[in-house]
Amino acid sequence: MNIAITAHDSKKELMVQFCIAYCGILSRHNLCATGTTGRLVSEATGLNILKYLSGSQGGDQQIAARISCEEIDLLLFFRDPLTSNPTDMDVSHLLRLCDVHNIPVATNIATAEALIHALERGDLDWRDILNDR
Repeated sequence: MNIAITAHDSKKELMVQFCIAYCGILSRHNLCATGTTGRLVSEATGLNILKYLSGSQGGDQQIAARISCEEIDLLLFFRDPLTSNPTDMDVSHLLRLCDVHNIPVATNIATAEALIHALERGDLDWRDILNDR
């Protein structure tokens, strides 16, 4: 699966810790991330991550483009709902595209853990199921 990873500044360390904890699962998939998040996760885990621009420089939009082209299967985006962010419009667009294209998305650690365990069990192969119909 193709997994996109991003996080608001105040949630980047949480994303790093999450990726350390689930490195074994994540290593079996294709990962991409916004620049800073990708660099931090890659340095901490050794995971091979395709890094785009930082979110504020267009990285969220690059991931959105991949979602639109159905090249992303899962989005892990730890966002800070309590802090105003200059990229909030991009974030809203990114989440809307996930809804339009039926992309599972986690915006917090609880949902991310549920999705990562479903991924490990093979429960997220919904595109294969749809193509078999």
